[in-house]
Amino acid sequence: MSSAPDARRPGGSLAIRGRLLSFDVDPATGAGPTYVEDGLLVVENGLIAAMGEASALLAGLPAGMEVVDHRPHLVLPGLVDTHLHLPQTQVIASYGAELMEWLQKYTFPEESRYGDPAVCEAAARFLLDELAANGTTTAAVYCTSHPESVAAFMEEADRRSQRMVAGKVMMDRNAPPALLDTATRGYDETRALAQRWHGRGRLELAITPRFAPTSSEAQLEAAGALAADFPDMAIQTHLSENLSEIAFVAELFPWAGDYLAVYERYGLVRRRALFGHCIHLTERERAALGEARASAVFCPTSNLFLGSGLFDRAGVSAAGAHVGIATDIGGGTSYSMLRTGAEGYKVLALRGQKLPAFEAFHMMTAGNAAAMGLENRIGRLAPGFEADIAVFDTGATPAMRRRLSRVETLAEELFLLMTLGDERATVATYADGRRLFERGGALRRPLAARQTEPARLSAGEGRSAQQ
Repeated sequence: MSSAPDARRPGGSLAIRGRLLSFDVDPATGAGPTYVEDGLLVVENGLIAAMGEASALLAGLPAGMEVVDHRPHLVLPGLVDTHLHLPQTQVIASYGAELMEWLQKYTFPEESRYGDPAVCEAAARFLLDELAANGTTTAAVYCTSHPESVAAFMEEADRRSQRMVAGKVMMDRNAPPALLDTATRGYDETRALAQRWHGRGRLELAITPRFAPTSSEAQLEAAGALAADFPDMAIQTHLSENLSEIAFVAELFPWAGDYLAVYERYGLVRRRALFGHCIHLTERERAALGEARASAVFCPTSNLFLGSGLFDRAGVSAAGAHVGIATDIGGGTSYSMLRTGAEGYKVLALRGQKLPAFEAFHMMTAGNAAAMGLENRIGRLAPGFEADIAVFDTGATPAMRRRLSRVETLAEELFLLMTLGDERATVATYADGRRLFERGGALRRPLAARQTEPARLSAGEGRSAQQ
């Protein structure tokens, strides 16, 4: 059974005016997004209470409610990142290695520092600041094998009232001794962290065996026991990222017909299981992921940087698996989901596939929420959903403004934002109805900005404001 240490605390209340955009249905089905040119989003106690035309909603606002006018900017659901690593913020952009060498040379030495709570706390603050500055409000996060790393991340995310999913890495072999736990410790420490954090505020723990090469069969059995103990809990691990990795798995698990079969034996392939990378899947593995309604996570900047391969979105989607997209910090090279989407477009083009702008932004919002099993809570601007919101300026830089002058459709504008945009395009980020980041504020001062301060009006002033 999952525990719930805390009931959800009341969030913020305000109204946000701007160009509202939400991808409530997958555009791959032919459906368009929900778009309101001059819209109002009404937030009460951290939940979206109403979304619609500003002219219809302004008059009914409670007296004194803050109205933040973000026109002419785009107001979207907060972006969702389905795979990244807390301890890798100081190894991002490390030169010249494929996956297995990269782990040994850069990642494992860095992770060894995370037995120090001060290191963990500083990393948690930095990562959450950086995500907010890029419009990302929810992520699936790998901490380290040290319970302190999970506690520090959860404490900071809880302070910001963010919806985050994170886990203690389970790893009992093929890594430096300072990083190894045991099958028993991995189980006990994960269970203790779940009792403390799972369901507290907006937090969830994830069962996190790093990947098959660093877990013994005894530890994978322990991870499976945790999955049985917590049937609704997210699971996160890696799958078929690199050909050398796949060969190593075959050597370690000679009984397994393929890589995914290792996780299947221990009950780790199910809904809410997030498998990072999934580049070199067999037909059987794709079908098995689809049958289980598990999630394959596309990490384009990481896959390009480490030379791992090209993700087959069409093949994985056709099999029925959920497909997410993620930064994979720090093998990935950008904290921005916009940059990640742009690189995803290029990877798929090399595959002979396309990533239209509407589908890309659906992936970054509602699609990634569904991949994480959170589709009824986040990822959309709709009544009853949690008020995680990102505001973007599609003319944030001179190059963007110059291109924008020739844009004729919303799809073209979004493709511009994805292709040329980065953190400079983030105007504001809200989580649980509270402002996490504001352009020109303490976290970041952009190189170019059309609007450094959004207009703030009382509800009465907002009724008479002119566009």
